[in-house]
Amino acid sequence: MTTEIKAPQLPESVPDGTIATWYKNVGEQVSRDDLLVDIETDKVVIEVVAPEDGVLADILKVSGETITSNEAIAKFEVGTEGADSAGAPVQVDTGLNEIVSAPKGVESAALSPAARKLIDENNLAVNEISGTGKDGRITKEDVLNHISAQSSPAFKPIENEPAQQVSISSEGRIEERVPMSRLRARVAERLLTATQTTAMLTTFNEVNMQPVMDIRARYKDEFEKAHDGVRLGFMSFFVRASIEALKRFPAVNASIDGNDVVYHGYQDIGVAVSSPRGLVVPVLRNADNMGLAGIEKEIRSFGEKARDGKLAIEEMTGGTFTISNGGVFGSLLSTPILNPPQTAILGMHKIQDRAMAVSGEVRVLPMMYLALSYDHRMIDGKEAVQFLVTVKDLLEDPTRLILEI
Repeated sequence: MTTEIKAPQLPESVPDGTIATWYKNVGEQVSRDDLLVDIETDKVVIEVVAPEDGVLADILKVSGETITSNEAIAKFEVGTEGADSAGAPVQVDTGLNEIVSAPKGVESAALSPAARKLIDENNLAVNEISGTGKDGRITKEDVLNHISAQSSPAFKPIENEPAQQVSISSEGRIEERVPMSRLRARVAERLLTATQTTAMLTTFNEVNMQPVMDIRARYKDEFEKAHDGVRLGFMSFFVRASIEALKRFPAVNASIDGNDVVYHGYQDIGVAVSSPRGLVVPVLRNADNMGLAGIEKEIRSFGEKARDGKLAIEEMTGGTFTISNGGVFGSLLSTPILNPPQTAILGMHKIQDRAMAVSGEVRVLPMMYLALSYDHRMIDGKEAVQFLVTVKDLLEDPTRLILEI
């Protein structure tokens, strides 16, 4: 029985998607829940799996094509009957007093034993090989020529591979042109919009990380044991400090909607995460109700999902404030770009030992530069500076986080 495989229902915020990668070829036997294809949207990559055991009969939408919700993208033959009709071996007389196996549908393409062996070893499709022998028989040389053509840069092994253009400049240097992924294109669009439509300004400060580092060194083993292997990192301290500062300066936690200002009575903190497909910002929902362990556990989960391309759209929707940690890559100072419609973003950076004057003495302390980019249409410079100073004070004396002072 042949059925259609359709694209999933996309959320309202995602009008369409693009076929990214097909993992199965036409005629290939698959099992239930085997991954068939990735569909890339502006925010996430959606996996489409096989509904039943069977055979992928036809691919209707190849890599790079745009699809909408519930659009047919392939045809699928359910059950073992599909395997017999699309790819199961049948007996072919080679004319050499030997019978060898060949996929049904290519009975006329007689195979020599040597050719059949090469085809099996290299997992080739018989109907893609042109036979030059008597009566169209496929010879060993035909198979070798086909394999050689596959290894050529100009050969396109399966039609779902993304289009690439390799050219050589007049100076003899190689250039490769690859289409930008939808996710990266969407990130670029949003960042450009933020710089063109907001009055973005950045204020800086620095924080002594020694108190937080002392707490981590003293309690990290007990913390990990008490919370089932969850490690105590820096990010949870910054999230908690930001939440307390947002409560004191509501404008930093607000967003602009047209000519209206929306003040949020909750703190949903977005955490910028780098993934192989581009920058994503999953959101810690109701972060005010989360402790350090809950924050660390959720962030670790986001990182794993981003790496595997499994973040759901719902996990990246919304957010009232964003934290970006360029320090993990060695950034000493930067100006983070706003994540619209939010009005502010906090940038963390590398911890570096520096000579600091403390009570008239020079001491070497682990210092971190902090950057707060904000929309000056909504937030005055005074509020932005006071917000950043509050974050600094809370981190340099973490007891304030417990006492909420």
